[in-house]
Amino acid sequence: MSFWICATCAVEHAERVEVCAICADDRQWVPADGQHWTTLAELRDAGCRTELVEAEPDLWLIGSAPGVGIGQRSKLIRTHAGCLLFDPIGYVDDAAVEAVRALGPVVAIVASHPHMYGVQVEWSRALGGAPVLVAEKDREWVARPDPVIETWSSNIEILPGVTLTQPGGHFPGSAVVHWAGGADGRGVLLSSDTIFANPDRTSVSFMRSYPNRLPLSAGVVDRVASHVERFAFDRLYGNFDNVIPERAREIVRWSADRHIAWVRGDHDDLT
Repeated sequence: MSFWICATCAVEHAERVEVCAICADDRQWVPADGQHWTTLAELRDAGCRTELVEAEPDLWLIGSAPGVGIGQRSKLIRTHAGCLLFDPIGYVDDAAVEAVRALGPVVAIVASHPHMYGVQVEWSRALGGAPVLVAEKDREWVARPDPVIETWSSNIEILPGVTLTQPGGHFPGSAVVHWAGGADGRGVLLSSDTIFANPDRTSVSFMRSYPNRLPLSAGVVDRVASHVERFAFDRLYGNFDNVIPERAREIVRWSADRHIAWVRGDHDDLT
């Protein structure tokens, strides 16, 4: 077997180490009974399969059933110049590769942050060696080095009208994608865990750790919100099935101001 997959976060590893460093970090967790590993073959034999769902014109969600690791849903944006695969999942099979290839060439694979690395190198190999872009600030978390990996920082117009940009926050290199043509031209933000779409669909959250409930400071939240305000977007997609369907840019600022007020102590009388 050429690589291993952490069963908890589904990030690929070149070697089966004692514990996955991503899960041992305070933003994630290691199971009470210790580290578990799996492989693509084991997942396939257990009945795992990929699913592609069209979320809107030229945007597809890619997941697995059952979910692997954290269970994110990849986002595939299609443009006339090619496709971007964002937040690759921790499983890939022939059906997914065939479906993605039918939509057009993948010009890059990008994870928003280390929790979403999935089997990014394996996706690249299956899709003909598409470059895997890893944030320079987060490259220490790569557990399966490969020549297809390239580091980046700041902002990249990765396809016409598709910009990869780096607000940080959840991780120092945490990234989002702005797609100007999404939502019928009103703009879409793929925000992953950098800006988390809440279940109420009218607010978002900003956290260092979602499972361990570690908040970000007021200053960082303001920085993240201000960073994305340079873009026009009406809709926001998180890294699962969580979506802010409309007014997303306004909701991000309102939610940031709410977060800042609470951590500043403005509402301590309610606690």
